[in-house]
Amino acid sequence: MLYRKVPKTGDELSILGYGCMRFPQKNGRIDYEYTKELLVHAMESGINYLDTAWGYHNGQSEEVVGKILEETGSRDRVRIATKLPHWLASSREDMDGYLDKQLKRLRTGHIDYYLIHDLTKGGWEKIKTMGFADFLDKAKKDGRITYAGFSFHDDIETFKEIVDGYDWDFCQIQYNLIDTTNQAGTEGLEYAASKNLAVMIMEPLRGGNLARIQPAEVGKIWEEAKTRRTPAEWALRWLWNRPEVTVVLSGMTETDQLDENLRIAEEGLPGSLTEEELELAKRAGEKYREIMKVGCTGCSYCMPCPFGVNIPACFEIYNSYHMFDDKRHEKFMYMSRLGGLLNKKSAASLCRNCGRCVKACPQHIDIPNELKKVKNDMEGPVMKIIVPVSRIYVPLRKKLDLLRKR
Repeated sequence: MLYRKVPKTGDELSILGYGCMRFPQKNGRIDYEYTKELLVHAMESGINYLDTAWGYHNGQSEEVVGKILEETGSRDRVRIATKLPHWLASSREDMDGYLDKQLKRLRTGHIDYYLIHDLTKGGWEKIKTMGFADFLDKAKKDGRITYAGFSFHDDIETFKEIVDGYDWDFCQIQYNLIDTTNQAGTEGLEYAASKNLAVMIMEPLRGGNLARIQPAEVGKIWEEAKTRRTPAEWALRWLWNRPEVTVVLSGMTETDQLDENLRIAEEGLPGSLTEEELELAKRAGEKYREIMKVGCTGCSYCMPCPFGVNIPACFEIYNSYHMFDDKRHEKFMYMSRLGGLLNKKSAASLCRNCGRCVKACPQHIDIPNELKKVKNDMEGPVMKIIVPVSRIYVPLRKKLDLLRKR
C-alpha cells in the first residue's frame, strides 16, 4: 500500500480509503460477518482510513464499524472519519449531541477526521449561525476530534468561500473523470491543495458506474492505449496521478472489488501516467460528457434560481441516471440532495419557466424545457411519499431521543 501525507500534520494515510456507505447487505441490513471479513482484509492490506457518516445504512454503518474495530482490536491501526449531519441540527448543543452519540456508536474516545457533512451554500450559512467554528475548536481542544474538515456538493465559488472560512485540515470532494468542472472540480482540487488542505476524493467511480460496462464510444478510446487496463483502473490511476489527491475513497462491497482496488493502488504514484495516457483519459471524459442528456458544464451562471431549483445538480444527477445502469442509486441521490430528504427542496418541479436561466446559460441550453424532462424521469409517486414521511419521522425521532434522556 502506498501512503500520502496530510500537508498540515504529516499524518500518513493510505491512498485507498474504505468508503463505508455501501457495505454488503443481507435481508435489508448490513451483512455483518461479510463486512467484517472485508474490513479485516482491507486493514491487513494497509488501508488505514475508514470513512463513514451518521446516516449511512440508516445509522447502521457507524455502529458496525465501531463493533468490528472493537472486536478485532484494530482501533489504533486506523483513522476513523465520520460526519456531522448538520441538516438535523438546529443549535450549537445539537452539534455536540450528535458528536457524543457518534463517539458511542463508534466505541471510541475520539474521531480522527471529523467532517461537516454535505455542505452547500445554504448549509454553510446555517452552520455559521450555529457557531460551528467554536464547536470544532472546542471538540479539538477536548480531544473528541483530532482533525476538522468538510464534504462538499455545490459550486466552485461556494467551495472557495468555505475553504477560506475556517482553518480546515482537510476536505472531501466529488471528483472523477467526468466531474472535472462540476462542483469543486479540478479548480477546487487545486485551490484546496494550495491552502495546504488534504483532499479526500468521493465518488471516484461515480457510484461504481465508471467501473461497469462502458458506453461503446468510451470503450473505443480506451482500446487505443498501449497498456490495457480495466475501466476501474483507468479511473483510479487517473486520480492518483494527481499529487493534490490524498485519499481516494471506494465503497467496496465484494472481495473481488477490494482485491482489484488494492492491486491498482500499488501503482498509484503521482505522475505515473504518460502524457499519451492522460490525453486518452481527457478524451474519455469529454466523450462521457458529450453523450450526456444535457450538456451542462456545471458553471452555475444560471444560479441562483428565483424559485429555488438547483439547476446544475438536477442535470448532473439526470445525466448519470441515463448514462449508467444504477437507476435506483441516482433516484436516491436525487431525493436526498434535491427532493427535500436531507436539505431544502431544490428539485426540477419548482421551475416556473421564468426564462432568466436561459439568458444566463453560456451553453444556450433550453433549461426550463430540460427541467421538465428531469421532473418526468426523476420525480414521481415514490418521491412524493418517501420525502414527506421521512421529514416527519426525523424530528419525531429526535423528540423521542430527548424523552429517553429524561
